[in-house]
Amino acid sequence: MHWRKSSYSGESDQHNCVEVAQTPDATILLRESDEPHTVITTTPTALRALARAVKSGRFDHLSR
Repeated sequence: MHWRKSSYSGESDQHNCVEVAQTPDATILLRESDEPHTVITTTPTALRALARAVKSGRFDHLSR
C-alpha cells in the first residue's frame, strides 16, 4: 500500500497530516499520519463530494 501526504505538510515527522491511499478495487483509505492504525474508508465519489463541500464553505460554521 502506498500512502501519500500533501507536500505542504513538510518532510519532518513533526508535521502530521492526513494521508491517502487507494486499493486495487478503488476504495479510498484515509488516515492521520500520527495515528496510522486508524483508517477510514470511502469511495472516490464520496470523497469528491466532501472536497466540494469543504471548498464551498459548507462547514465553515463549525470553526466559529
